[in-house]
Amino acid sequence: MPPAKRRLDMYVCYTIDTLKNRQAAKDILADAKATKKKLSIVADSLKICTHPTLKKYGYRIIKFEKHKFLMVYRIYDNLVIVDGMFHELQDYEGILTKELHLE
Repeated sequence: MPPAKRRLDMYVCYTIDTLKNRQAAKDILADAKATKKKLSIVADSLKICTHPTLKKYGYRIIKFEKHKFLMVYRIYDNLVIVDGMFHELQDYEGILTKELHLE
């Protein structure tokens, strides 16, 4: 989904422009791609979030293998929808509920 893609772009740009580390940016993109591929296999086996609002809407998370990022997604019919991508230290639960007007 566009919000998740924008966040990934933001992290990559920050890594390139502020941290001046193109290789790290490439590594983040590769990890995001690998996580997306893994998600296509394990999406329905991961547990639903414990945050009450996210739980109500069936949101789940998957962590990146090599970086401290995660994707927040939901399953609709047989479609996996990634609504957010965040750094693990962010309040992804609070940010996502505000952005998606879930409260």
